[in-house]
Amino acid sequence: MKNNEQASLQVLKITIITLILIFTCSFAVRAGSTKVNNVKIVLSNHYEMNIITTKDNIAEILAENNIVVLPDETVFPSTDSSLTADKTIIISKAGSENSQIVKLANEEASVSKEQILGNYTAVVEKIEVKEETIPYETITKNTKSSSDTRGNQVVQNGEDGLKKVTYKVKYQNDIEIARTVVKEEIVKKPVNKIVKVETGTSRSGDEVDRTAKAEETTKTEKAKTEKKSTKKKTGSTSVASKAASKYSLAKKVEGMTPIVKTMNASAYTASTCGKKKGSKGYGRTASGAYATSWHTVAAGRAYPMGTIIYIPAFKNKPNGGWFVVQDRGGAISNNRIDIYMSTYNQCIQFGRRNIQCYIYVK
Repeated sequence: MKNNEQASLQVLKITIITLILIFTCSFAVRAGSTKVNNVKIVLSNHYEMNIITTKDNIAEILAENNIVVLPDETVFPSTDSSLTADKTIIISKAGSENSQIVKLANEEASVSKEQILGNYTAVVEKIEVKEETIPYETITKNTKSSSDTRGNQVVQNGEDGLKKVTYKVKYQNDIEIARTVVKEEIVKKPVNKIVKVETGTSRSGDEVDRTAKAEETTKTEKAKTEKKSTKKKTGSTSVASKAASKYSLAKKVEGMTPIVKTMNASAYTASTCGKKKGSKGYGRTASGAYATSWHTVAAGRAYPMGTIIYIPAFKNKPNGGWFVVQDRGGAISNNRIDIYMSTYNQCIQFGRRNIQCYIYVK
């Protein structure tokens, strides 16, 4: 009897051990057949995260990692599809550069994922400290002399100043896309150049009277001649009048004495002002007018809106070198101007340079 019971126990033990071995092997086979994926997820704020998952569906992977896709965000590959060969998921907001890449990828099957990721580059911010020259101003003083001769006399030589400027600069693909002034420190103040201009006033009263009458007669005869010449012309506008209208800003400052000053000049365009194309106020200046290339400049508050500036270096440009102050800027001081241009590439090519300006402040 005891032998039979012992035999039964032995058989039961063997059966239990066999079942355990079968279950363990089955679990190991299932575990071995499960594919583990190393996935990179790029969020809309440019943050990258690497996760390990056994899932292949995009929606399941996002849900597993508690990632919620907002209504204004786009996912590539789409949530109802599976992982691609590079095992990367990109989430981007509408209107961003990444969203354009995602849109292109979803529309064009021929575009590879390598091309898409090649266009994705994070923006890098750096702090840069530079020493910059503060251009001196030239102040002209008109004085009368007792002789007929005229001449300029330099009373005080000008000397440039120096300042240390701290910038926060943004780079993308090693190209500067934005620059903001964080702090300015004056190292050395500039010394203004003072020029005394002498004009002759020695004519007697009779001489002045005779000269004035002679000039008046000459002007009258010249006016009659021009009137006759005008009658012979047809209704078309002459080339001379067209040229005059092109530089109409010059007429507004006739008789005014300008401030001659060397300014540090840079260039900007609408896309660098922090607003998206099509948004409210895009391309509109601080004066309320829309910015126009070869017309609009941004200057410091020492120069009121509407101040006219002539820059001889641009005399061969379409505007003849005449500009109007229509805008301001956070980094624009009274020794700097920012010239509006049509495209970002033109701004990059212009760079930064010192140029002589004739400033007509009303």
